[in-house]
Amino acid sequence: MSRVLPDDAPPVHDLIGIGFGPSNVAMAIAIGEHNARVGRRETVTARFFEQQPRFGWHRGMLIDDATMQVSFLKDLVTLRNPASEFSFLCYLKSKGRLIDFINHKNLFPLRVEFHDYFEWAAAKVDGMVSYGHEVVGVTPVVRDGAVEYLDVTVRSGEGLEVHRARNLVIGTGLRPVMPEGVERGDRVWHNSELLKKVDGLEGAPPSRFVVVGAGQSAAENVAYLHHRFPRAEICAVFSRYGYSPADDSGFANRIFDPEAVDEYFAAPENVKNRLMDYHGNTNYSVVDIDLIDDLYRQMYREKVLGTERLRFLNVSRLAGVEETPDKVRATVKYLVTGEETLLDADVVVFATGYSPADPLGLLGEVADHCLRDDEGRVRVERDYRVATDPGLRCGIYLQGGTEHTHGITSSLLSNTAIRVGEILDSLLDRGVKAASDEARPVTGGTGTTAR
Repeated sequence: MSRVLPDDAPPVHDLIGIGFGPSNVAMAIAIGEHNARVGRRETVTARFFEQQPRFGWHRGMLIDDATMQVSFLKDLVTLRNPASEFSFLCYLKSKGRLIDFINHKNLFPLRVEFHDYFEWAAAKVDGMVSYGHEVVGVTPVVRDGAVEYLDVTVRSGEGLEVHRARNLVIGTGLRPVMPEGVERGDRVWHNSELLKKVDGLEGAPPSRFVVVGAGQSAAENVAYLHHRFPRAEICAVFSRYGYSPADDSGFANRIFDPEAVDEYFAAPENVKNRLMDYHGNTNYSVVDIDLIDDLYRQMYREKVLGTERLRFLNVSRLAGVEETPDKVRATVKYLVTGEETLLDADVVVFATGYSPADPLGLLGEVADHCLRDDEGRVRVERDYRVATDPGLRCGIYLQGGTEHTHGITSSLLSNTAIRVGEILDSLLDRGVKAASDEARPVTGGTGTTAR
């Protein structure tokens, strides 16, 4: 139900951010740098809410020797502001590793290290975020017949709070995908929870894992489990003959350039589809060639020594999975003949990818003002603002879920720094300012002011 704006309306945030992953950390940094450059009257007031108790980005996938697939220069700030004190290089300097990293001669840091960089950056702007606060709903606030503000209801351990905003930026990330009909359980995992689940294994050492999938995460899981459990058999199941290498050549990588977003956005729908078909192998269901070579080398070595623990069930798919208290039975179907093989395993790991969360899922009746295209997808403007009818004056910006309009970089780090700069420019160009320098909660409910 919408609310009518009273005469004694409380102060308003210029922007409320839902979620505080890397994209909204970058957003907070951009706002902080803007505020440091301008006078007090021109600052942008912002508040971010994150349901996790602290910053975390794919913690279940932080395998010790896994590296990033993007250059360290595509950090949270450098492509937008190379002089920023929030860059990965400034992080290295603060940790005393700058010279060591240079001598390493590598563009691709360890994933663990980049996560530590994200934490370092998030800590420097933690005055803008409330951790342990889950956004549970958004309510329109009406003035003169149109929605002027959005009331954001937030739940924390202290109860409910309501905060008012002129704009939202939604950065709720991706959701793990499991095959239809398969539910996660004690012995059926999604790779996003690998490290946590592995550490929780009890009883006798596992003797067999089955890993389903053909992408980077699947290959990393196979390599990790093979190393972590030296007596266990690791069975990789995929429908191809083998892992396909990622195309990270200089020409193909232009699909991640900022200018490519302009081109993709302006392209006809049939051209968009072609570009995704042409260059999906830069990101989807592909594996770094070095990792492919390492796994093949290990498989061949084991064949020579007669100690085969790596098994690759190619041209196959998982036809069924049945979990019991002490094991899980996987049915693997060979696609050429239809022959089925039963594998009794300790765990089946599904490295079956992610999908964007519904960007409008929290908006309630506000979503009725958001426009969709002929295929039912959210219409998004070039500045990442959801297209809305005239009855909504607020801006709703998306960090993710825009692949159909902005291309392959929608949920990737490659364009994060540029994207948040464009969102901030859009806010400023629209002349959005809060009613006062300090925004406060609209109501206390059973809670208190977020910190």
